[in-house]
Amino acid sequence: MLAAVVSTAASAQSVNLSGKYICTQMCRGGLVGNPAYITQNGPELNLLNEAGEPSRAWPDWFAPATRIWIERYDFGAVYSPDGMHIQFDNGTIWERDLGLPPPLRRRG
Repeated sequence: MLAAVVSTAASAQSVNLSGKYICTQMCRGGLVGNPAYITQNGPELNLLNEAGEPSRAWPDWFAPATRIWIERYDFGAVYSPDGMHIQFDNGTIWERDLGLPPPLRRRG
């Protein structure tokens, strides 16, 4: 029975959160602008915060399609439907870093 609940919750996650993020608010140690990373493998996530501290995470039991639970900090985070913003329960905000746009090509 528990396996059915876990697989249902895991499959409900709506977006792949893998990628580079930038901490924009309430960052650890005042490290605003520092990168943070998420690597997602199925429902399991590995996080590396702006201070370089690793943690594991997974879809929240009560809202698996919109929230994750972070083991190291014992609190959760809500993410936007497009995965561009993550707001942690402590007020920290990460925004997805899409990198710089490609350089303009001059026609000549």
